[in-house]
Amino acid sequence: MLRRLHPEQPESFAFTAANQQWAEAQITKYPEGRQASAVIPLLWRAQEQEGWLSRPAIESVADMLGMAYIRVLEVASFYFMFQLQPVGSVAHIQVCGTTSCMICGAEDLIAVCKDKIAAKPHELSADGKLSWEEVECLGSCANAPMAQIGKDYYEDLTAESFGRIIDDLAAGKVPTPGPQNGRYAAEPLKGLTSLTEYDSGRTQYNASVQLASDLGDTVKRIDGTEVPILTPWLGKDGKPAGASASAKPPKAPEPPKPAVKQASEAKAKPAEVKEDQPQTLAAARDGQADDLKMLKGVGPKLEQTLNELGFYHFDQIAAWTPEQVAWVDARLKFKGRIERDGWIEQAAKLAAGEETEFAKRAKKDGTYED
Repeated sequence: MLRRLHPEQPESFAFTAANQQWAEAQITKYPEGRQASAVIPLLWRAQEQEGWLSRPAIESVADMLGMAYIRVLEVASFYFMFQLQPVGSVAHIQVCGTTSCMICGAEDLIAVCKDKIAAKPHELSADGKLSWEEVECLGSCANAPMAQIGKDYYEDLTAESFGRIIDDLAAGKVPTPGPQNGRYAAEPLKGLTSLTEYDSGRTQYNASVQLASDLGDTVKRIDGTEVPILTPWLGKDGKPAGASASAKPPKAPEPPKPAVKQASEAKAKPAEVKEDQPQTLAAARDGQADDLKMLKGVGPKLEQTLNELGFYHFDQIAAWTPEQVAWVDARLKFKGRIERDGWIEQAAKLAAGEETEFAKRAKKDGTYED
């Protein structure tokens, strides 16, 4: 399918202040010189704000990332999730037409779209509020047929229920997403046959539907002030990244947690371990350092780092206390590796003249990790 920019384009594009802050913060997630890696998130945000990707929006994202316009256009035109033409001002409806949905009635849903919205995909309704298209599998086969409207799934549809949803959208209402036949999530249509004890004490809707209903923004365009959609990534200085950091919206108060949950979380939270510097060496004993690459998770670069910190021998590592592990861990690029890969246990065996399975393989293959 040939995808081109729409012939009618707006004169300009600009992120809202909050979305601009969000976009600038996204860029800080990537190393210097790799800002182009943020192209898809920024294009998606632009589309969530406007409903579709215009040429000014594509060029604006390119300018932010220092990319040639054609490179960003290549991304936008390659991925079908990006809309290159105007969509309905209220909602763009994507009807799944793949096998499960087709068998269960997707053609009836498409007929409703043609009747109530427009005769052809991507055409706007007469009032400009709605548009539609048929898409490939959206991964909700157990709830077929279904459609994605805005950010949420509307499942277990019939021509009648789908028609009501479209009428509600046109009237300015926000239909509740999720299954439309009374089903809670994706359990058997005839009801639960196991784990029935979990059927009580649950929220009114399943998790994603409950959140969408609580936020009330299922089909609303995103301006960056939604909670918890705006994620406050921090810059290297520890402050909110981006020039518009002062425009950060207030954080919604968290609902109080049940006392039982608070107690369990307090119990599960690990206590902070204070750092204590282990004894280090200025150089290897007798000029003969142990091959620390025999430890799983230690490659040439990590071995060099450990040597620079003053660790050359297995017995040094085997003697680390939890406080000393915390000290070393804070100085490694890949935190958590000491405990994850069991360095102390491995080092103790190697220091005692034993051999670990990893060390055997490393000696045989001549391969190390890093």
